[in-house]
Amino acid sequence: MTLVRVDTDRGVATLTLDSPHNRNALSTPLMTELLDALTAAVADPAVRAVVLSHTGPVFCSGADLKETAAAYASGKVPVGMLGDVLAAVVDCPKPVVARIAGPARAGGLGLIAAADIAICAAEATFAFTEVRLGVIPAVISSTVLRRLAPRAAQELYLTGELFDGTRAAAIGLVTLAVGVEELDATVRSYCAALVRGAPGALAGTKELLARTPLASVRDDAAELGARSVGYFLSDEGREGVTAFREKRDPAWIPG
Repeated sequence: MTLVRVDTDRGVATLTLDSPHNRNALSTPLMTELLDALTAAVADPAVRAVVLSHTGPVFCSGADLKETAAAYASGKVPVGMLGDVLAAVVDCPKPVVARIAGPARAGGLGLIAAADIAICAAEATFAFTEVRLGVIPAVISSTVLRRLAPRAAQELYLTGELFDGTRAAAIGLVTLAVGVEELDATVRSYCAALVRGAPGALAGTKELLARTPLASVRDDAAELGARSVGYFLSDEGREGVTAFREKRDPAWIPG
């Protein structure tokens, strides 16, 4: 089963998360395919820009909690690989545009923040749900905290509450929020502008932009990824994942 579809047209490689059965969760197989697809897009001289898209109503639900629960015995939970994915998106020498037509949660927000340009449907919803699972948004902070307004980060990280696309744009998570009927045309417009740039100049401009704190994403992602794994393997993390899968409140919620 292919979990990431690749289509290239007029200089734009569209990498589509195609795992709707689990809401495009970040499983090890999906992340492996995404890394391979990014590597191929970078190596292809015909590709001038990359779009991250999705099938189904959900952009990305975050870590694959079914795989996470099954991996507890080995101690190798899939979130440990997410740092490599985020760094690969940030390090891509070609502009990366995220197309978000539906909800994104947790790790999916890290992927959105890693993209150079992110366009979402105003109706899409977002949430940093980690604390409600007994874990922390560690690895995704390598990209997210460089985008979000500090007060918004504190509120949304600590509460895990939902917010919509309009607010996502206001606080810096995405570039622009548009009506869902305008989403594809807006993404095409950005891509048309990007492919007008010279390939070497685009890569050089990304290097210039990397002089900002985004330059440390790879190092941060590795360090924070280890912290994420630790929380997923903690007693609270195990209880949170189990409670979510069993559709009940975790034990720490007051009765």
